[in-house]
This record gives sequence, C-alpha cells and structure tokens, in this order.
Amino acid sequence: MWKDYSKSYIKNNHATSISIMAAAFVAAMFLSLLCSIAYNFWAYDVEQTILEEGGWQGRIVCEALSSDDLSMVCQFANVEKAVINKELSQKEKIVADVYLKNARTIYRDMPLIATQLGLNEDSIQYNSLLLSRYFIHDPEDATPPMLLTLYAVILIIAAVSLILIIRGSFELSMNARIHQFGIFSSIGATPKQIRTCLLQEAMALSILPMLIGSMSGILISYGVIKAVNFFASDVSGRHEAVFQYHPSIFAATVFISFLTVIFSAWIPARKLSRMTPLEAIRNISGLLLKKKKHSRFLSCIFGMKGELAGNALKAQKKHLRISTLSLLLSFLGFSIMICFTALADISTRYTYFERYQDVWDIMVTLKDTKISDFGLTDDLQDISGIKDATVYQKAKALTFLPEGLQSDELSSLGGFESVSGTPNENGQFQVSAPIVVLDDRGFLNFCSQIGITPSLDGAIVLNQIWDSINSNFRYKEYVPFVREDNQKTILYKNDKTVEIPVLSYTQKSPALREEYDNYALVHFIPLSMWNKTLGEVCEAESDSYIRIFSNGTANLTDLNTLEQEIVRLVSKQYETTSENRVQERLSNDSLIQGMVMILGAFCVLLAMIGIANVFSNTLGFLRQRKREFAQYMSIGLTPQEMRKMFCIEAFVIAGKPLLITLPLTVLFVQFAVTASYLDPMVFWSEAPILPILIFAAAIVLFVALAYYIGGKRLLQCDLNETLRNDALI
Repeated sequence: MWKDYSKSYIKNNHATSISIMAAAFVAAMFLSLLCSIAYNFWAYDVEQTILEEGGWQGRIVCEALSSDDLSMVCQFANVEKAVINKELSQKEKIVADVYLKNARTIYRDMPLIATQLGLNEDSIQYNSLLLSRYFIHDPEDATPPMLLTLYAVILIIAAVSLILIIRGSFELSMNARIHQFGIFSSIGATPKQIRTCLLQEAMALSILPMLIGSMSGILISYGVIKAVNFFASDVSGRHEAVFQYHPSIFAATVFISFLTVIFSAWIPARKLSRMTPLEAIRNISGLLLKKKKHSRFLSCIFGMKGELAGNALKAQKKHLRISTLSLLLSFLGFSIMICFTALADISTRYTYFERYQDVWDIMVTLKDTKISDFGLTDDLQDISGIKDATVYQKAKALTFLPEGLQSDELSSLGGFESVSGTPNENGQFQVSAPIVVLDDRGFLNFCSQIGITPSLDGAIVLNQIWDSINSNFRYKEYVPFVREDNQKTILYKNDKTVEIPVLSYTQKSPALREEYDNYALVHFIPLSMWNKTLGEVCEAESDSYIRIFSNGTANLTDLNTLEQEIVRLVSKQYETTSENRVQERLSNDSLIQGMVMILGAFCVLLAMIGIANVFSNTLGFLRQRKREFAQYMSIGLTPQEMRKMFCIEAFVIAGKPLLITLPLTVLFVQFAVTASYLDPMVFWSEAPILPILIFAAAIVLFVALAYYIGGKRLLQCDLNETLRNDALI
C-alpha cells in the first residue's frame, strides 16, 4: 500500500519531485567536487614534495657505510630498498636513502636500524615533509600537522550545510501532506510506517541524482585542474598537475551524499510522524501569517501589496533562511575576492613590476655557484642583444658603529638605539652590513654612475635608512644612515674582522633587482677585493646571480630568444634557473586571472545552491500559496496585484543580500586600501565594478525567474478549487 502510494504521489507531483531531485543533485555534486579537488591537491603536494625532497622516507648519515652494512639494512622486513645517495655523499660522509614498505612504522624502525649498525639516533634523518603528507607524524612531536583534521572539518561543515539546504526541499514536500498523513494516522498508520514511507520516497527520488551529481563533480574537478594548469603554465619551478581519482573517493562521496540525504529527509519526517492525528488533520497546509507584525518599510513603498508580501516573507522566513544565507555568502565572497585580487594586482604592479622594470630584463640564478668560480662574464657580453650583464653574489656581515657616527637626520629620529637597540660595553651599536659582491666590470660601471673615479680598491656604502616615522612602506622616504667622513669600515663575521677602505657613500643603489633591508648599511664591493680580503671572513650565500639588460625595446619574443641563448651558454657548466621580466608579468597576470576564475566558480556554485533553494521554496510552496491567494481573490485581489506581490517578494529576496554585501565590501576595501597605504583613488579607478554588477544582476535575474515560473503556474490554476478540502493524492 505504502509503495503504491509513494509511486502515485511522485508521479502526480512533478514539481515537488524535481525540487527534491535537484537538491540531491546539487548536494552530491558539491561534495564530489570538494572531495575530488582536495584529493588532487593532496596528490599534487605529494608529487611536488617528492620532486623537491626525494621519495625516501628515512636516511642514514655516517662516516662509513660498507656494502655489507647496506645489505644488512635491506634484510629488515619492512625495508624495500636502501641506496647510497651519490650527490650528498662525500669522502668524510656517506648518505644512504632508505625506502620502507610500510612508512607508518618508520619512527620505530629507523632507530632499530641505527642500533643494528652501531650508530646513534643522531645519524638518522626523516623525510618529515613527505611523511606528513601521508599523515605520518613523529609520536614525540607535540604539535603535529593537522592537515587531515582540516580536510575532515571542511567536509563535515560542507555536509552539515547541505543537510540544512536539502532539508528545506523535503520539509516543503512533507508539510504539504500533513493533512493526508493525519488521515492515514487516524485509520491506523504508525509513526514508523510514515517515516519509512517518507524515507523510501526520498531515496527513490535521490539515488539517480546523487550518482549523476557525483559524476558531475568529478568532471568539474577535472576542469578545475585543467584550468589551474592553463593559468599556471608559465610559473617557474612548478610541475604540471595530472588529474587523479581513486575509487575510494567515489565510494566516500556517494556514502556521504547518501547520509546527507537520509538525515535531510529524516529530520522533517520525524517531526511529521510525531504529530497527533488531530493536529495533522486540522493543519490547513498554508502559510502561518504573522498578523501582529507589520512590514512598515514595504507597506510605505508598495502599500497593501507590500504589506501582504512582507507578511508572506515572514511566514517563509525559516525556509528562506538558507537561500538568503547562500546568496549573501556567495555575493559577499565574490565581491571581496575580486576586490582583493584587484588590490593585490595593483600592489604587485606598483611594488614589483613598475618599480623594477628599469633595472632588469633577464635574471639567471647560478645554483650552488660562487661568483669567483663563474668564468663566462666576457662571453655573456659577446652575445648579441645584451646591453649590459652584471654578475653578483650576496653575503652577510656585521659592523659596529660608535654613536658619534650617526647622521643628524637619524639622530632626530631616535639614533642608533631605534635601529639596533642598546650599545655594547664599548659604546658601539651592532648594525647589519649586507654585502653585494659585483663583478669588476659591473662595479666600475657603478662607480661611473654615482660620479666617482672608477676603482677596485674599496667599497661603496649605500648610506640610507627608511624613515618609518614620516613615511610608510608603500611610499618610503630615506634619510642618511651615518656621517660620510669615515673613510674605512670594519666588517665582522664568525669572530673574524676585516677592514676595508670606503670609496664613497651614496643613496643610489646599482641597477639590480634587489630589495635591501630597511635598517642595514649595505656594502657594494668588487670581486677582486672579495677574493683578496673578504672571501674567507664573510659568509656568502650559495647562489650567484646574473642581471641582464637587453638592447632596444623589450618584448616577449625577443626576451625569450635571448633568455634561451643565455641559458644555453651558461647551463653547459652550471645549474641554472632563469626568468624574464615580460614573461614574469604575464605569468602573474595569468595566475591572478586563474585565481579569480576558480574562486569565482566556487562563489557561483554557492550562489547556485541559494538560487536552487529559492526555486525549491517557490515551487514547493505552490500548494500552500494556492490557498493563500485564493483567499486574497475572495476579498477582491486581482491577478495583476498578485503578480506585483511576487515581484516585491523577489525584490526583497534578491535585494537583501545585495544591500547587506555592498557596504561590507566597501568597508573591506577601505580597510585593505588603508592597511596597504595605497592611494584610494588608485584602487577605485581600477575597481572591478562591472563583474560585481554582473554577478548581482545574475542573482536578481534567477530569483525573478523562480518567482515568474511559480507565479505563472499558480495563476494558471483554478484557485477557487483549492479552497475545498485536499485530495489524498
């Protein structure tokens, strides 16, 4: 009997059935998309870690490791293989990479291996980054990474949100049948039978949409990965992401979707089944209008029709809560996201691309190469298309300055104490003194640029410090750091000192793509002096750099060709990475565009959930609204006035999220612009107003469409007939 009743109800109530099927489809699609993207991001992170760190799980580092020792390691039951790392091994140090069959026992197995080899635990290392990606953590670590927990929390929040959304569709369907189930209950139907009937209907309507939604989520995630690859194709150091999927992810998605639908249907079914037969039979299946509350705003603008529309919206407030929240969050998220990306683009352009566009065209990084070991400087100058090439390396050092050496401008701002704290026992202040080692040709050119006699017998000191009191980081102003009457400087590092002459002080830095410390005394020295006096004292970074200017107007084709020729020359002897200014700008623009599209797609998906809820609410309340408008017609309300009521309701539902979002977005933009010290007019002249208006117009259009369809179907019915008692089917 119940099976036949359910089939008959589904067959004769297409609107309600479609509403439930659409809600189940959206829920499954969203969950599938979330699970698939999370899995692909995790898989990509694992691949990137293996490429950068290697696929080993454990590592043995010792002075000597024989082939017999290596064989003994391989004899451990959980060891898959153990190999010597030839790149890291040296005469005084042997490094062996260990690969385990089951990495989850690594923190127990590796100490046993070390003990068997007669080594202490300091001789073993763990690939902690890779292990953490597999959610394997050191048991002694009090604060392990919480990536898995984060994924689980996000999934639970998404499932709970979807339960609340889908619950509305089921509740609308079930509330429309309270009178019918009251009759069934009065003739002997038990609450359990009613719940079972409703849950069977829910599953019959939801199984196919859940499967289709899960497959749709997979296809959308595939498109997201392709979009990420497209927009990030020019990003250096990034490997292409390959879409991956596992059957267990599909099983988990379908299972979670199943639970979501069950809970969504069970909540209203339980509520309905607990009603007494008398309560159910007396229920008129209509909107409970709030007679004591008035919609003053709507009534002032639209009169009686506004009052009636506001009263109907208050009666539907509970059911419209999810759609209002979804539309609000989607529009707010989209507005803030697109304003933030626009602000980030402006900031990057001002502080990086436009600031350094005149100091470099191509940058080449020489991996693990000292500047003194680079011997292709003259060969670079012979390449056609290069106007200037400077090779440089950075180093760290300190200097101690007496208080009397500070400039008058710095004294007025607080002196050395505001920069380096209290002086030492000798009354001197420790100041950072970074060193930039230029090749001799580049150093001599720098001497000519600042107007001094070219010489390789001293250093040039960048004598400036950021005036953080009278300027901000966006528009920095500088004052002299020290007096310029000191003709020598003493540099310290690792308890070693060296004294070098100062050729000149300047507030102009060489044309390098470098950001210097705000409170440091930067020293530029020639390569010949570095090799002669400083190389054994100061600590140099492992990499060196080549800054290149091209001839003529820089365009992408010419720079790409020139970059390839330079890399072809240099990479024969050195490990290199390279980039050019135009391609870097295009890659940045592509990344921002991709981020906008991907995040925008999620905002659109969230808006779709809200709009689907509006459609569900509008079409699902058809039976209740028939009775409502039949009553209005009995007191003289015309169909045209009913249409106006629908327009007012659609205006309120779509307009409320927009009116709340716009001031919040303006406040966010104002806060972000102020925090970044950017001229507000610079942002507002490039503000993404058009995309925001298009997104808002789309929300209004779809909400209006939902009410248009619902109103049209309602007014086409025989409203007088609805004043009679409900039929069972």
